[in-house]
Amino acid sequence: MRSGVNQVRIVSAACVLVCGLLLPGCSRQQENSVAASAPPAADAQKQTEGVVTIPADSPKLKEIRVEAVKSAEVPLDEVISPGKIETNPNVVSKVTLPVAGRVAAVLVKLGDSVRRGEPVLTLESPDADAGESTYLQAQAGVTQAKANLNKAQADYERASDLFAHEAVAKKDVLTAENALAQAKAALEQAQATVQQSERRLQLLGLKPGEFGQKVTVPASISGKILEISVAPGEYRNDTNAAVMTIADLSTVWVSSDVPESQIRFIQPGERIDVTLTAYPGETFHGRVTRISDTVDPQTRTIKVHAEMDNARGRLRPEMFGTIRHTESTRIVPVVPPGAILQSNGDTTVWVERQTGRFEAVNVKTGERVANQIPVVSGLRPGDRIVVEGAMLLRAQ
Repeated sequence: MRSGVNQVRIVSAACVLVCGLLLPGCSRQQENSVAASAPPAADAQKQTEGVVTIPADSPKLKEIRVEAVKSAEVPLDEVISPGKIETNPNVVSKVTLPVAGRVAAVLVKLGDSVRRGEPVLTLESPDADAGESTYLQAQAGVTQAKANLNKAQADYERASDLFAHEAVAKKDVLTAENALAQAKAALEQAQATVQQSERRLQLLGLKPGEFGQKVTVPASISGKILEISVAPGEYRNDTNAAVMTIADLSTVWVSSDVPESQIRFIQPGERIDVTLTAYPGETFHGRVTRISDTVDPQTRTIKVHAEMDNARGRLRPEMFGTIRHTESTRIVPVVPPGAILQSNGDTTVWVERQTGRFEAVNVKTGERVANQIPVVSGLRPGDRIVVEGAMLLRAQ
């Protein structure tokens, strides 16, 4: 019986010994199992926020192009607003009729170029013959005044001679002298009347002394015909109503509506840059000539006008575009658009710290100028940044 008990004790001890030997191994297996089931450690990007490291032998590294940051002079404060080309009001002329009458002929067409003084239409008017009559009467008045002056001159000379020989009294000489002065004044008045009637005929485009002529209406300025509101055969009584519009388009205005909150950035005489829908990729320039004195109560904007050179005639009234008002410039780092990434309201650029090691840097940018984006803060000239393949780093 005791022998059986001893055997049990031996077996139990052996089991304890075996378990003691196996437990460390079991413990290690359990640790390995736990370690295997635990979430993987954060990669390099997560361990160091915003940093990505790519091995030198990785194919991705060849898809990433890096360039040094350059600096350029760019606008410091800008106001950008929509704009429209307009005629320069200082060189626009409304053609009116000098007298009432029937339009005989319109001598120009829309878009024609004309020179100052060139006939643009002719008019049949009773005032033409009336003007000729007035001129002829004035001429006759001059002829009569000259005859009266000659007679007065002779009377004065005779009276003076008789007075010298004591044949007449002094009062007779004074009377003749007064008549001579009146005759001279009458001639001057008659000559002035002739000049006035001649000017009247010139305004009507008529030659003095010829009846039955048509009134000629000339162009008042050199420019282009922008509007014609009369046709042959029409009878016009209103000499204040415009029948044509002529504009000199060698210069034009561009107008823009600037928010009142930004008007402080704009000054008369400053340069503006204009891009037009009609000419994508081109930039035109002008100078601010006028800033309105009032604010539009509906839009809370202020009208700004600038004058632009148009010697080549490419700028046409009613063309639309965008106007940039630039207050000043400064030298800042600039980067190509491909280097900029936008995410969750942040603007970032990847900066190469070492070969294959890149850091995402938050930057503040300005308005795009041509094919460059100015960086107001976050970069320095000479920093090496990713200009191609930035999206590959974001995906790491």
